[in-house]
Amino acid sequence: MKIVIAKTAGFCMGVRRAVDMVLDASTRYQEPIFTCGPLIHNPQVLQMLEEKKIFRIEKIPEKGSGIVLIRAHGVPPEDQAALKNAGFTVINATCPRVLRVQVIINRYAKKGHAVIIAGDEDHPEVVGLLGYTRGKGYAVDSMEALLALPIFENAIVVAQTTQNLSFYEGIKSWCRSNAPHYRIFDTICGSTEKRQTEIRRLAEENDAVVVVGGKESGNTRRLAEIAAGAGKPTVHIEDASEIDYESLSRAKTIALTAGASTPNWIITDTYRKIENHLQKQNAVKAGLYFLRDFLLKTNLLASAGAGSLTYACSKLQGNDQNFHHAWIAMLYVLSMQILNNLFAIRSDRYNHPKRALFYKENRTYLWILAVLSGGAGLYLSFLTGAVSFLILLVMSLLGLSYNLKIIPKPLGKGRIASIKDIPGSKTILIVIAWGTVTCLLPAVADPGNLMSVGVAFLFATGLVFGRTAFFDILAIQGDRITGKETLPILIGEKKSFNIIKYTLIFEIGLVLAANLSDLLANNAFVLAFIPSSMFLLIRFFEKDRLVSGEHREFVVEFLLISTGLLGAVI
Repeated sequence: MKIVIAKTAGFCMGVRRAVDMVLDASTRYQEPIFTCGPLIHNPQVLQMLEEKKIFRIEKIPEKGSGIVLIRAHGVPPEDQAALKNAGFTVINATCPRVLRVQVIINRYAKKGHAVIIAGDEDHPEVVGLLGYTRGKGYAVDSMEALLALPIFENAIVVAQTTQNLSFYEGIKSWCRSNAPHYRIFDTICGSTEKRQTEIRRLAEENDAVVVVGGKESGNTRRLAEIAAGAGKPTVHIEDASEIDYESLSRAKTIALTAGASTPNWIITDTYRKIENHLQKQNAVKAGLYFLRDFLLKTNLLASAGAGSLTYACSKLQGNDQNFHHAWIAMLYVLSMQILNNLFAIRSDRYNHPKRALFYKENRTYLWILAVLSGGAGLYLSFLTGAVSFLILLVMSLLGLSYNLKIIPKPLGKGRIASIKDIPGSKTILIVIAWGTVTCLLPAVADPGNLMSVGVAFLFATGLVFGRTAFFDILAIQGDRITGKETLPILIGEKKSFNIIKYTLIFEIGLVLAANLSDLLANNAFVLAFIPSSMFLLIRFFEKDRLVSGEHREFVVEFLLISTGLLGAVI
């Protein structure tokens, strides 16, 4: 059985913007924070907001204080005014696409036009839109409702931004034939159009469809209706635990999509649970997946990549390699990665739920492994020399203190109380740490040409930056929820992808130019294959980022292991 994930599944622009705004407000302001009604239609996101002490105002009080965010669906103008009059600071998180419809309605309602809205009268977006019609608005959710209206002298026709395309096309066709003087506006969101078009195609091409999203979400329900309309078994769930595998048992291919208010971690969790269920039907495949997940969760794969990169950097410089420093790098990275994951269980609930559970259940054993591997790495560096030992000791102490609140109270009263609170620190510190253990420590023990050391250091740090920044992009939703300010959160996904790609292009040119200049060992050019491969993978994952998360991580980590394999031919 095969699982096909819709490219349009998950947060649309408006929902992502609203969630980002409320999470940013929770870290920026000290006042109580509320949302005017449910921010979006997704129970898991609403539960997450409540856990962060962000609650809903269902009825506007006469007096209040704090910050209120207008929901993504928008509200009537009188509600927004009432919130301000009550004493709240109002932040408008209405989707820009909805704002556009509000502006259109307001403009023509001022001129006395009737407003016909293709949408569900009780849907929050339509309730908000009707507030701009000056009492001349009519919501129609069927052709019968449209036919029941009189022909107005002047009227405009708009649609709820998540309305069914086919239904609105029918309304437009009727208006052109029976009320050609009506002004019709295409207000269905482009994201909705793409989502509905894709699910129609996927429903035709696959044997069954799983739609993930809130039962109260209109756009999610419409996806399920469209899929079911194709005659294929369709399951609409809010959580992967609701899947009825019996109804999907005859399907050879399953299409997985999600509504515009469904976060990536829910989609990923659903994919993983369906994948795990399918694995049980094939013992060999189940064994391979178990091994892959074990190597990723325990960070053994990452540590092997560090050892391989160390070996490759020594070969680049033409140094004799006895694998001593490769072991130091492996043990250090293993220790630090485990410690970071132990402190990151909260954010891993959203980014890597299986890993979070693994670390929660095996916390004691993992602490012991982290301490033993870190101690063993320090012992091996001590055997190498006092300078190497001191450098690794300082790096280990910095790694241990990364998550601790070590900044004095007078300085740490604000948002920064530990190293991890420094914006963008995670990516930069990981890159520096890996570059030091994979390249600089071996150079301290076996000094060589400074230019060669510099090239090898740039090669190592460039690859590690590409790896780490890409993983940060994948984890952006969970990191934002838990208040982390990684590079992608600071500058955005698109700019982060561009920086990664430019870095990898620089890596390719660096290796080739240094090889031609005889700064590196003979045949060093073969290592240009690694940044080239990573560049192509990053481009692919940028366009199709809902491929299984474990597959993406495994492939990228294996590329670092490949540096050692290619280093053997230098």
